[in-house]
Amino acid sequence: MPSTDATAGKSGSGFASASVPRHLARGAVGFGSLIAAFALLPVFGPATLLLAPVGLVALRGCPMCWAIGLAETVSRGRLRRECTDGRCELKPAR
Repeated sequence: MPSTDATAGKSGSGFASASVPRHLARGAVGFGSLIAAFALLPVFGPATLLLAPVGLVALRGCPMCWAIGLAETVSRGRLRRECTDGRCELKPAR
C-alpha cells in the first residue's frame, strides 16, 4: 500500500517550532534560565531555583528535546517520508 506522510511536514512530532529564529529564542530562554538558576544560587539563594521550571518549559521538557526540535525545524519542508510495501525512506521534497 503506497502512502506518503503528508502531515509530517506540517505537524512534525511536536518538537519543532514555526521558525528557526523562534526555536533559537526558545533555546536562549531555556538554557539561560537553567544556567541562571544554578549560577545565581550563591548570590540570591534558593529562590533562583524557580528559574529552572521556566527553562524546562521553554525547552519543552529537556535539552535533548530542544535539539531534536532544532533538527526538525531546520529540515522541515526539505525531507519527506515515503512508505512503499512496508519499507520507508526519507527523500528530498519535490
